[in-house]
Amino acid sequence: MLSPDVIRERLARVQAEVGPGVTVVAATKYVALVDAGVRVVGENRAQDLEAKHAEYGDAFEWHFIGHLQSNKVKVVNRICTLVHSLDSESAAARLEVPALVQVNLAGEASKSGVDPADLDGFLRYDVRGLSTMPPAAGAPEASRPWFTRLRELAAAHGLAELSMGTTQDYRVAAEEGATYVRVGSILFGH
Repeated sequence: MLSPDVIRERLARVQAEVGPGVTVVAATKYVALVDAGVRVVGENRAQDLEAKHAEYGDAFEWHFIGHLQSNKVKVVNRICTLVHSLDSESAAARLEVPALVQVNLAGEASKSGVDPADLDGFLRYDVRGLSTMPPAAGAPEASRPWFTRLRELAAAHGLAELSMGTTQDYRVAAEEGATYVRVGSILFGH
């Protein structure tokens, strides 16, 4: 297990690289996060979110970053302050916390997200911005066109928040306007 000092050092390095206007969301394996200075954590599954919140309580600001099923919205409403992955209007209608609509810019069948043409239907809900996961690539720079496109799409709809970028490409995401980057292995890898 990594020490809080190592995680703190890695977190500080990532925060310095992306700048003060970008929130680093730890897609986490739950080690000594509080002592390391992690304040915002993202969870992929509602069951894990509920169990980890029961253990750690309000030590963190909780974000939901996984696929949100309508039947799991109650858990997310109770615990989270932001959803990064809204992609169904049935979940949107039940959601009581702000959300970012996940947009599948590349039209990949293996990924969740709405088609950009379907975004307007979500804007009647408490949508603060957009998120995306670009196609897997060998180099961070390959993600730039997708991040640029998401930023332009958000601007066209008057949305200010962007959740884009992971450990592999968070620097490029920050350069393209990310307000949230979701990192895990850069903080917790050995």
